[in-house]
Amino acid sequence: MAKKIALIVGSLRKDSLNRKFANALVEVAPPELQFEFVDIGDLPLYNQDLDDAGTPPAAWTAFRDKLRGVDGIAIATPEYNRAMPGALKNAIDVGSRPWGKSIWNAKPVGVISASIGAVGGFAGNMNVRQCMVTLNAPVMPGPEVYIGNGSALLGEDGKVNNEKTRAVLAGWAKAFAAWVETNASKG
Repeated sequence: MAKKIALIVGSLRKDSLNRKFANALVEVAPPELQFEFVDIGDLPLYNQDLDDAGTPPAAWTAFRDKLRGVDGIAIATPEYNRAMPGALKNAIDVGSRPWGKSIWNAKPVGVISASIGAVGGFAGNMNVRQCMVTLNAPVMPGPEVYIGNGSALLGEDGKVNNEKTRAVLAGWAKAFAAWVETNASKG
């Protein structure tokens, strides 16, 4: 049976480079992974007072419920100022609360990153991994994927234009399928 995977793109931009690589990832993934994109753009900034008062915004509740119901989470993130984007950090914070009810706990996570720069969003990727480990989410240690000079790897149609990059994404997806199989439902 296919594993349900939430796919979160850290960039909110409609023409996001990471969204394009996330789409390519879905295309080359093995059939045992069933991806669903989960939007984070409508999540209000986290404020613990709303959880304490029992009045979390509907968007927080929907996000938490959706991620609670998946077998694993894949994150495609850019790097903003040597860290993950604020919207992604907010989504991680929303999912980690209220205290003791984190949706990330024991949920298998995989992270890829892409950028127009040469280092492929390395710092943003590591920043996400650091947060996930802190939240007791088993983060796939490898293979690691940092796609540098990402815009040069896309054709005019916005799709990956070379087999080497597709093969890297396919290898990551195969490893992630095994990671999820090994780590799902352990929490």
